[in-house]
Amino acid sequence: MKRVNYIFCLLVFILGCKDTTDDLPINNGNGNGAQDPEVGVQLIFPFEGSLCNEGTNITPTESTVNFEWIPNDNALSYKLSVQNLDTDVITEYITEDFILPITIERSQAYRWVVEYDIQEETKTSAIWNFYNAGPGEQTYAPFPAEILSPTMAENLASTTSITLQWSGSDVDDDIIGYDVYFGTESSPTLNTSDMTSNQLTVAVAPGSIYYWEIVTKDAEGNTSESGVYQFRILE
Repeated sequence: MKRVNYIFCLLVFILGCKDTTDDLPINNGNGNGAQDPEVGVQLIFPFEGSLCNEGTNITPTESTVNFEWIPNDNALSYKLSVQNLDTDVITEYITEDFILPITIERSQAYRWVVEYDIQEETKTSAIWNFYNAGPGEQTYAPFPAEILSPTMAENLASTTSITLQWSGSDVDDDIIGYDVYFGTESSPTLNTSDMTSNQLTVAVAPGSIYYWEIVTKDAEGNTSESGVYQFRILE
């Protein structure tokens, strides 16, 4: 019986001395666990692809919207960029906060992104679109198509064909098609109309510069333009 008690006590001693460090979340000083320094901030509000009805100081033409994101412990300050997609005007704000009230126009589409610098490198959040609701509006134009590939001023290896790729979104979820403008002129002409897919393969020639634009159309007859992008096919 004494031998049994000895073994039991020995086991208790060994288990009690086990290093439990690996069972705990790594703490970086704020008590909330680790945060990957390689990851940019995560956006919260206004929501991606949404109709924003929230705001204060509301007038027929403006409202104040709280832009919010999850703070990153590695950021000393943030740069919030807000682009009016109807006018293409981009406004930048430097702040140490993670909730920033901004007065913006109503009945306008916006795109926003948050950045911060760490060790001489810029970390960037996702890019979100939203529509700031206007008085009495029942339908909204689609967001301008997001150009995925080729990107602006991209140089591509010599080839005879390339696939144009983009994405579209609409708060009313009623996109019916896309018109693709493509060519070697800085104001490209219509190549394909009423496309329902988000990509198109086109013929190209080495040593040429090409321009392209996507026009998004919805069921209510509203349209939006991506703006003209260009790329080069190397020889």
